[in-house]
Amino acid sequence: MGSFKDIQEARDFFTNDRFATENGMLIDSIGEDFAICSMEISASHLNAAGTVMGGVYFTLADFAFAVCTNNIHKISVAIDSNITFLNAAKEGKLFARAEVLKTGKRTTYCKVDVTDESGKLCAVFTGTVAKL
Repeated sequence: MGSFKDIQEARDFFTNDRFATENGMLIDSIGEDFAICSMEISASHLNAAGTVMGGVYFTLADFAFAVCTNNIHKISVAIDSNITFLNAAKEGKLFARAEVLKTGKRTTYCKVDVTDESGKLCAVFTGTVAKL
């Protein structure tokens, strides 16, 4: 499978990622070169305009990115990341699908698509990690 023997081992490892988990982010699926995480939108995730705050998209994308890349290089840390916001969600559920685009001995580059429950693309995140 990867560094994690199964999804439960990944979930156990990431219980220490308190910012993500205390904001309701969950690991739904992992594989050799992807991870899918999700979260229910609550009132505490909304900005003054009544839409999901940008930091929520970033945190969910970063969480999926971490799950995906730590399954390749355990332990890995981000050295670069970027996010582009495309559409605003107001309610329901968000999903982040991290996918490996390039991996090497010490670094991995990923793309993460964040969508709402209708499948509308809300944000695109890219990032690079380094193996510690």
